[in-house]
This record gives sequence, C-alpha cells and structure tokens, in this order.
Amino acid sequence: MSEILFLDGARTRAALDPRRVLDALTTALVAIGRDEVSVPPRIAAHTPHGLLGAMPGHVPGLGLAAKLVSVFADPKRPGRSSHRGIVALFDETDGRPLALMDAEPLTEIRTAATATLSARALARPDAGEVAVVGTGAQARAQIALLAALDPETPVVVAGRDPGRAGSAAALHPAGRVAGSVEEGVRGAGTVFCCTGAVRPVIRRAWLAPGTHVSSVGGSHGPELDPDTVRDATLFAEWHGAASTRPPSGAHELQDLPPGRTVTLLGQVLGGTHPGRRADDELTLFKSTGHAALDVAAAHVAYTVARAEAWGTRVAM
Repeated sequence: MSEILFLDGARTRAALDPRRVLDALTTALVAIGRDEVSVPPRIAAHTPHGLLGAMPGHVPGLGLAAKLVSVFADPKRPGRSSHRGIVALFDETDGRPLALMDAEPLTEIRTAATATLSARALARPDAGEVAVVGTGAQARAQIALLAALDPETPVVVAGRDPGRAGSAAALHPAGRVAGSVEEGVRGAGTVFCCTGAVRPVIRRAWLAPGTHVSSVGGSHGPELDPDTVRDATLFAEWHGAASTRPPSGAHELQDLPPGRTVTLLGQVLGGTHPGRRADDELTLFKSTGHAALDVAAAHVAYTVARAEAWGTRVAM
C-alpha cells in the first residue's frame, strides 16, 4: 500500500524555501525556453458562479504535477475573486502519487519568485528603489520575498487603501508607502505590478528610461497601458502569453503588431538571449503563470517537507 504526503497551507508555505524555489524555477523556465516540458493547454469547467481549472505539467528532473484551482467571485470583496485549490505531485518515473499540497501559498510564492527572477535577469544593476503596486495576497507575497532575499534595497508600496499599503510595506525592513501609484512608480527602477486590475494602473509617462516592469496580475483586464507595451521589450514565461486568448494569455499581449516578438524569460536565464541590451531600454515581463512552475515549486515543497518530517502521511 502506498502513502501520500499531505501538506496543509502552513506546511506548504513553510516548505517553500525561497532560494530553493528560485533555483527550481530557473530550471523550469530554462526547460520551457528549450521546449523540454510537457504542458497541455489549460482547461476549465465553468459554473454560473466561477470555474475550476486544471493545469498538469511535467518538467524533466523536477517531476510530474497537476494543479486544480477554483476561481470564484468573492462576495466580501466586490470585483475581486478567490483562488483556492490543490497541487498533486507524482513520481515522474512510475506515476505514484507522492504529495498533495495547498495551491494558494504555492502559487503566490512561485509567482513572486518568477517575477523576481525576471528582475534579476532584466533590470539594470543600479536600478535602485523597487515599487510594488498592489496590496493583496500576491503583492504581499512579493514584498515578503524581497524582504527575505534583499532586506536593504528600499521598497515603496502603492495601493488604493493607505492602511493596507502600510501593513504590506511593514513586511519589508526598508518598506514605505507611496502617496499614489504614480509617485511610487516614478521613483523606481524596478516595478512589480501585482493587482486584480480590470483596467491599466500604470502609465507609460510615469516610467523612467531603463525601468524594468514585472506584471503578474491583470487576470480580468490589463494592468499596463498600451503605450507601455508599445515601447517596451517584451518577455514572458511562454509564447502562449501572446498567442492565446485570456485568461490563458495576457490581456496586454493580445493582437501585437506583425513582427513584434516576445522573448521567453527562460531563454535569457539559459544564456541564449541577451535580455536587456541598453541602460535606457524599457523592459517588460508579463506573467500569466505556467504549469511547469507549479511542478518546480511542488518539487521544492515535497523535498523540504520530507527532509523536515513535516506533513501527514495518508494511505492510498
């Protein structure tokens, strides 16, 4: 009889060691860039109130996993939605189910880590202050990760609610609150946009030459205005960010002009594309998520949990 390891939300979060996640995500992104992963198109079952999406994937050396996530309107937060789900990890050689874990912290941390990898690869070395736009769960995950990796670089947080912005900024030792989104963005060399926006919250005129923008929100609409997309060198996790329609693809990358290219972040990380070419170049990484990244994060959580003897073993 086989056993499966169950990790609740707290244990899943604790097992996602930031540096190990960054390393595993780098492996997964490079594999995407080399077309070495097996990830079928996303599918979803729809109800009158929301949807249940299924995202399986295989990354050689990291494993085989599938995420099931429900996206439903949140009555407590009009205009926003809840994301709840599970990730199942399987042995890639014999198909045995190995672990079941909470998808919410896993998605938050792997998304923040992917955005961070984009900044490391594409931002100027002297980029200086970082702006985080948003105050929700994903923005807070981004700030917490920045605090864990680089507690000294100043981080300014911008959002609609000053109280929520203040509590989010407090997650970083060098965090502060911007008076407005425009104020925060204008002074930053790196901008992380982590919102549930349905219309642009960042304007091209606010971005200084050489800024790097990492946009991970905008599931329901564009976070960035068309002028930012027009002027930026574009990067994404996968080509489907531009070639498939939302919600699989990115709102901002739809209907690009003929000849406009979107470079895969994994090609930069793998050394087959130079990434940023000039100090004054505006770079934009647009994230839509990818099942290979869930595989990478699940691999880390399972490895750490086993080493620490965390979780509950359930007979199958």
